[in-house]
Amino acid sequence: MLILSANDQQKLIEMPEVIDAVSIALEEYSAMRTETPVRTVLNVEKAGGHAIFMPSVAENAGSLGMKYVGSFPNNKQIGKAAINGVVLLADVQTGEPQALLEGSYLTVMRTGALSGAATKYLARENSKVLAVIGTGAQAIGQCEAIMAVRNIEKINLYNRSEKKAYDLAKQLRARFDVEVIVCQDADRAIDGADILVTATSSTTPVFSSRLAPGVHVNAIGSYQPTMQELPTHVVSSADKVVVESAEAALEEAGCLYIPIQEGEFTPSRIHSELGFIVSDEAAGRESDEELTVFKSVGFAAADIVVAKYFYEKALRENIGQRIMM
Repeated sequence: MLILSANDQQKLIEMPEVIDAVSIALEEYSAMRTETPVRTVLNVEKAGGHAIFMPSVAENAGSLGMKYVGSFPNNKQIGKAAINGVVLLADVQTGEPQALLEGSYLTVMRTGALSGAATKYLARENSKVLAVIGTGAQAIGQCEAIMAVRNIEKINLYNRSEKKAYDLAKQLRARFDVEVIVCQDADRAIDGADILVTATSSTTPVFSSRLAPGVHVNAIGSYQPTMQELPTHVVSSADKVVVESAEAALEEAGCLYIPIQEGEFTPSRIHSELGFIVSDEAAGRESDEELTVFKSVGFAAADIVVAKYFYEKALRENIGQRIMM
């Protein structure tokens, strides 16, 4: 079995290739050619944590596996990471374990790639300004993927911790030829933006301004029905709301669940799963004036297809540590 650390994956990754991989996963999922149950969450009460298990099989994509994520906020008090994860990849023909991949980096890049795919089909071709609210671990993957599909010239950043925003700004300036501005409030960050990313763990909306026609939103942070990054008015006024999985989004995404409870949105107003747009069975952006929203909660089929990408590339380039089972 092959072990791939985050550092190993960083040596291997080419974001356009990961966007292609998640696009395959999206298409396979929406065509009902995967088995991808809604995630199982185990409450670990004494430790105040959650253990999350996300299995999937995508036979046509040659992928079988499971992602495990442990979310234990109290770890911060003992100097350990609050979130840890791994992805187990197995041989789709024999069921034998093939690889164990560090899960945090893979998740960041997979989530970024999903937004990259959504941006490819839903954002205006001439989009130049990207706004990012929330500058934690996910933000770098979001910027990298969006810049792989659009010619971004300026990035506006906002985070409640100004230091984190400046830290990300420094990273982005070092990696890309792009103007990066740290904004003092979220509404200022989204002013003039063509593409907006919300990447927070907030339970309440992270901005209040109404969005201009033509903006595309990638909302990736809220993954529980009690978490709402987007104001209700964004979802209710959107011309197209797109998801990876309608079933998972309606069960897990507070950005949709809460507006439904408020009577401001209905499940029938979900335009499409992104996989149907990738396969040309549903329309993407149809005019420059459309306000489009991609609400992502993640799905295991994308994790295992991306894991397969890393595994096969690692074999070709002789990267990773082999262990005997």
